Amino acid sequence: MAEIHELSALEQYRQLQRGDLGVLEVVDHYLERIDRLDASLGAFHTVTADAARERARALDSSDDRTAVLWGLPSADKDLVRRAGVRTTFGSRLFEEFVPDETDELAAQLDAAGTVSLGKTATPEFGLPSYTENLVAPPARDPYDTTRGAGGSSGGAAVAVAAGLLPFAPGSDGGGSIRIPAAACGLVGLKPSRGLVPAGSGLDALAGLPVAGPLARSAVDAALLLDGMIARRGDRILHHHTLRAPTDGDGLFLGAAVRGEGRFQIGVTTSSPWETAYEIVLDPDATEALSIARDGLVALGHGMEEFALEPAPDYAEAFRVIWQVGASQIPADHTNQHLLEPLTQWLMHRGRAIPASELARALATLTAYERSLIRQLDRFDAVLTPTLAQTPRPLGWYDKDDGERNFAQQVQYTPFTSFVNVSGLPAITLPVHRTEEGLPMGAQLIGRPGGEATLLSLARQLERRLRWDQVHPPQW
Repeated sequence: MAEIHELSALEQYRQLQRGDLGVLEVVDHYLERIDRLDASLGAFHTVTADAARERARALDSSDDRTAVLWGLPSADKDLVRRAGVRTTFGSRLFEEFVPDETDELAAQLDAAGTVSLGKTATPEFGLPSYTENLVAPPARDPYDTTRGAGGSSGGAAVAVAAGLLPFAPGSDGGGSIRIPAAACGLVGLKPSRGLVPAGSGLDALAGLPVAGPLARSAVDAALLLDGMIARRGDRILHHHTLRAPTDGDGLFLGAAVRGEGRFQIGVTTSSPWETAYEIVLDPDATEALSIARDGLVALGHGMEEFALEPAPDYAEAFRVIWQVGASQIPADHTNQHLLEPLTQWLMHRGRAIPASELARALATLTAYERSLIRQLDRFDAVLTPTLAQTPRPLGWYDKDDGERNFAQQVQYTPFTSFVNVSGLPAITLPVHRTEEGLPMGAQLIGRPGGEATLLSLARQLERRLRWDQVHPPQW
């Protein structure tokens, strides 16, 4: 008989609904695994075992099991506040901070029926694409614990890959769901801007960060995404006004379960960063792209290679937004010594940028959004590598030289941030393992509001490659 963590999230949900599993039984199983395994992985900043068991008992005693994710364990990324639970934002500046309020995303997941087991690891304020901070041990790739898990949703990815959670929410402002998902062998979905009301991106600088799921399969990613979306009747709160299906399988779960349709797919290895930085694809990144492309062609999808138009102003504009975003960190001469060197550099650079330069950067990125949507419009989805290199060794990034650090991040992740700029949805799929056993992913970028197509394509390829059956040693 399979252990609980060996079941998919959907299978666990169904067994909870039937009463074959109890919520406390499931929660205790995952808490035991966290207690036994996480010291060598660094997935969690904080574990809230007592609160999780209290909520599990309350759910077990309830007669109402109608919530979309009823009884399933989850965890908050440590950028999300939960009242009464330490929230560090990955920074010594907030090392002992305990908020009085709960953020909307945590409240939405509570309403969907999940049980939070704690806070997953994130880098300082979620700024870098690797999860190494001075508050806690680094988040380690379960497939090779000398490698980093990527970021900024690195702890969430480690927890899901190692079977410490069935799935987990993350946030993605430049690749922060897709990067760690690819590094840890998971499915990671960055939704369209505006799709998830509690993490829409609409209220953020340049509209970059959105909330989305990390999971071991396309179906589980769709299940969690459905739980993250507030609905009103048959419409969801979304600027594209999608209409939900009427088959009772959920807005996106049904599309992922069925995995149907034939689509026209573009494939490219070009990036708007290549006019400012040398972008070199590791052979394993190329192999991952080839595996995904050949698999999709074999499934009957059309495939066309193309190149993105050059975008010479993109790199500097994105840099400005990254730095200005850090300028809002609540630090001054009395406490800035608690910040990491990279964060201090970003903060000071951001505070020195004049309003006119910020306005130009925002206009440049808005123009790029329109350009990219126009370029991709003839395709149902576009295939790229997720990462240009294999998961990076711990300590690989230069923590003291901001310019070099920025270049390293760009050269590792040149295919993710421009999707955030465009507001388009994208999904990373764990299609390849290197000779050393490291995961490598391929990315599919969708049309505006095209999550159902991405999940359908992901499920079709998943049936062929069976990546949901591959697990790290801790499994």
